[in-house]
Amino acid sequence: MDKLSDLINIGKVVEKQLNQVGINSYNDLKNVGSRIAWLKIQDVDSSACYHRLCGLEGAIQGIRWHNLSEREKKELKEFYNLHKI
Repeated sequence: MDKLSDLINIGKVVEKQLNQVGINSYNDLKNVGSRIAWLKIQDVDSSACYHRLCGLEGAIQGIRWHNLSEREKKELKEFYNLHKI
């Protein structure tokens, strides 16, 4: 996959935001992780939401974010609540 928007859950807008914060490939995203990637996006877009965080994690795992385990969704929600602006 050459473009981040080729990944599941990643559209053109999120791809642009990821590129803007220096994440340009799947490997970049995987190495940074969904949480740090989301924090970086939040620095440039204060409207970054919980669903975007889940979408990033799903993209790393190669699944629709709706299919993340309930445990993962709960952990991501706790992270989101701690860090939302």
